Amino acid sequence: MDHYVVIDLHSNNSYTAIIDNDNKNVFKKKTKNDLRLVLHALKPYRVQVKGIVVESTYNWYWLVDGLIEEGYTIHLANPSAIKQYSGLKHSDDLTDAFHLANLLRLGILRTGYIYPKEERPVRDLLRKRTQLVHQRTLQIQSYQNLVSRNLGKGMNGNAVKKLSEDDVEHLFHDKHLVVAGKVSIATILFLAEKIKQLEKTLHKVAKLRDEYRLLMTVPGIQKILALTIMYETGPIERFAKVGNYASYCRCVGSRRLSNEKVKGKGNRKNGNKHLCWAYVEAAHHALWHYEYVERYYQRKMAKTNLIVARKTIAHKLARACYYIIRDQKEFDPTRVFV
Repeated sequence: MDHYVVIDLHSNNSYTAIIDNDNKNVFKKKTKNDLRLVLHALKPYRVQVKGIVVESTYNWYWLVDGLIEEGYTIHLANPSAIKQYSGLKHSDDLTDAFHLANLLRLGILRTGYIYPKEERPVRDLLRKRTQLVHQRTLQIQSYQNLVSRNLGKGMNGNAVKKLSEDDVEHLFHDKHLVVAGKVSIATILFLAEKIKQLEKTLHKVAKLRDEYRLLMTVPGIQKILALTIMYETGPIERFAKVGNYASYCRCVGSRRLSNEKVKGKGNRKNGNKHLCWAYVEAAHHALWHYEYVERYYQRKMAKTNLIVARKTIAHKLARACYYIIRDQKEFDPTRVFV
């Protein structure tokens, strides 16, 4: 008789739940996060196990990789998508796990893509770079606010990036403001150096596919953004339609419809935030450096607001990249910004 397993993974422990073909509870156990203990718990049911569900929490790598290496069929479940089903989240972890096992048994469990183990380290390096860029931006904004509050003048981000700690010494008269300013500038310089180190490593270790060169024909997309889009997208075949890809990139509105009527908001956290960031960044750069993008933007601005107009450009670029990767063709502006 087939068995269906769910491992509800937490930071330090996990709950294993097993049901059979008749949706009867066969086994339940809480174990520490140790692959040997998990495998030991599964061993008596090894032959009957049809599949194992693991939620795509922040710490799933070690468990999914270990189970795959042992020959188990793994289904990576998307927690945010599962919550869309009314009544799914029950009172405790075990009842929740048994419910997921039943969804797998019925063949209606929504599952996600298991990113290849060998490519994950490079993708995570790209994500680390993005994290450092965000942190540098926060420090730049902090310094800009310091100047604006105390001196009554503005300073753009590029000017802040060029400052040294010595420059701060002569800008403020109060010694405490000097200390605050120096800390911000020192942090900005430190992060800039680490970002540069990561970029150097990435260009050495990244395995470039054909779409890398093609992606750089898209306005606003250069080396790092092309790498980010390539690694975060993965095989384009997993997206049946361009709309699926744009939605995964968080480039479309989030809403729920019933009988063609809006029924509340959808889940804006569904999808890939790193692709969303990449396309918004690309849209920003394209707007400043390509006249035909700027003309399109102005037409949109006449009908809507700044945020929506920029998001529309990001949406256009995401759709264009889908076809570029799928069809292996260079970017054609006449088919996008008309």
